Amino acid sequence: MKASASDQRCILDIQNFDLHSATLKNKAATLPELAEITSSTIKANNVRDLRIAAETELSDVKRELLRAEGDVEQIVTRITRDETRLASGTGTPKELEQTQHELVTLGARRSELEEVELEIMLRVDGLKERIAALTAEEAELAAIIADLNIRKENAMAAINTELEGIATDRAATTQSVSAEFLALYEKIRGADGGIGAAALAGNQCKGCHLTLNAHELQRITGLADDEVIRCEECRCILVRDH
Repeated sequence: MKASASDQRCILDIQNFDLHSATLKNKAATLPELAEITSSTIKANNVRDLRIAAETELSDVKRELLRAEGDVEQIVTRITRDETRLASGTGTPKELEQTQHELVTLGARRSELEEVELEIMLRVDGLKERIAALTAEEAELAAIIADLNIRKENAMAAINTELEGIATDRAATTQSVSAEFLALYEKIRGADGGIGAAALAGNQCKGCHLTLNAHELQRITGLADDEVIRCEECRCILVRDH
């Protein structure tokens, strides 16, 4: 194939545009903010799950507290009834003695139930503190994620602006290159990991960095300027310094 020296210089410019675009796209895909957002989101989800679990447990413990308060209230009601009976002196001496014994038993039972009630109240307080701490941690992580998203969007906007500029320049450059030559470049680039053309710098292909032997270099030197040269190793288009 033949292509003018101008087309060959342009194809090298196009290759540089494509390499720059690939670098920018890789940068966009590997922004540090992306990994930080993923990590922070996982943390936020874990904290949210812990908060929901704590709130569920608090609801259960509050119901337990209501039952304990009800048990204490029943005992207090019975103690009040017996104390009233004793104070009135109503009943036989034996009945009054039994009432006194019952008051002792009820007093001991009341102490036990109040200890249970206090223990449950402490659990309620502990859960409330835990929920408050988790809620604060959630808010902190939400703020971190929001800031990371802003930073990511700003970085992506800058990259996209640069990509748009490259695309515009590339499109303008391709207008001056023959369709057949451009198609060859695109075919090679698609099959060789993004390298379709490279400069021949001295005796080295800048695509694969292969050093050409003296015989091959002499052969290339003798070719016309519009002759399209291919690297023997990577098969990309070699562009001489015309």
